[in-house]
Amino acid sequence: MSHLSKVCLICCLTILPLSQVQAESEASHTVIKQLEINHQDLSFERDANAIKRTYESELYTFSAFKQGHYGLRMYRQTQDQKYKGAIWSDLARVASRLNEITTEIYTPDAIKAYSELRVNGYENSDAVRRKLRFEATVDQPEYLFLGIDLLGSMARADEYGLQHKEDDKLRAIIQRYDFSSYASDPEMIRAWAAQLANQVYWLKQLGEQDVTQTFIDAFRKTYPDDEDSDLTDQQYMNKLYGLTHIIIAASGYYQHEIKQADYQWIFDYYRNNIDTIMLRSKEDVIAEVGINLLLAGLYDDPIVVRAKQHIQASIDREYMMVPSVNGSTDLSGGEHRNVLAVMLLNWHKPQAIPTIQHQANMFSALPFGLIKKKESLVKQ
Repeated sequence: MSHLSKVCLICCLTILPLSQVQAESEASHTVIKQLEINHQDLSFERDANAIKRTYESELYTFSAFKQGHYGLRMYRQTQDQKYKGAIWSDLARVASRLNEITTEIYTPDAIKAYSELRVNGYENSDAVRRKLRFEATVDQPEYLFLGIDLLGSMARADEYGLQHKEDDKLRAIIQRYDFSSYASDPEMIRAWAAQLANQVYWLKQLGEQDVTQTFIDAFRKTYPDDEDSDLTDQQYMNKLYGLTHIIIAASGYYQHEIKQADYQWIFDYYRNNIDTIMLRSKEDVIAEVGINLLLAGLYDDPIVVRAKQHIQASIDREYMMVPSVNGSTDLSGGEHRNVLAVMLLNWHKPQAIPTIQHQANMFSALPFGLIKKKESLVKQ
């Protein structure tokens, strides 16, 4: 065989078919892409842990409410018993509020006086949101007592597998009011969208009125999607908080996943409007939108990735936290925003914990007034 023939034979042997070259190129691209994703995920997790260190070094300097807000969410995500103290602070806060209600604020006259005092705190304010809340609530001040003080405390105790020792007395108070009047009122929705979303699901959780669909129908009429451009920034934010809290409340506050199909209209809205959402929203809302998709099991959705990237880019590297829109790095004031950032950046599967029935070690002592729920009321 001539030298030229040998060269030609070698060339023929070493030239790969085009289809094989393309396949190997695509495989290499896939591997590189996966490595990039893994690196990005590690950077998200690293930043989430850095924010946690920032907050947990000061956690017990916060109010009992904020300790509980942070500690309960972190325990549901991590099952780490180091949050037991924060959860106990939350229990003590809940017990104190329910004890106060059962001993001092249970008659119609006492509720009226307490509620009027609360609503007057919103009067003479220059803040747009506070003005809206005063105007919406001044003629029905009992809403502040019922929705924020009573329902929130009873629902939290219920989540722990607990109830107040005078549970019947508290339920009798709830049953004096028709919550659908608040949940269907457009003026109330424009003032309290997220809070109403929480409250209608709390009512349902407690086995009282189920006005969740009443609220959703009224919410959609109050905020039709084709009128977003007419909304002020404050009202657009109120709408988005309403949307995100429908999903969060439906999940029992990060206790279980939800089905996307049950709330398809919300997820369709996010996908159709994500550019506007990213442009007009605060970091709290952007994080909640991302978490909404995570609660639906949509871990790799492009919106989740965009939300994570935005939150990561928002971190103040000197203080290792997500500051407010005006640049404040106050830790207590930023607790809500930063616990959401931690959850979004390093998400774990939701867990319906802790309950005294299944994590008794988290409830070594109960504050006065709280007792284990009656077996007939415990959700298995």
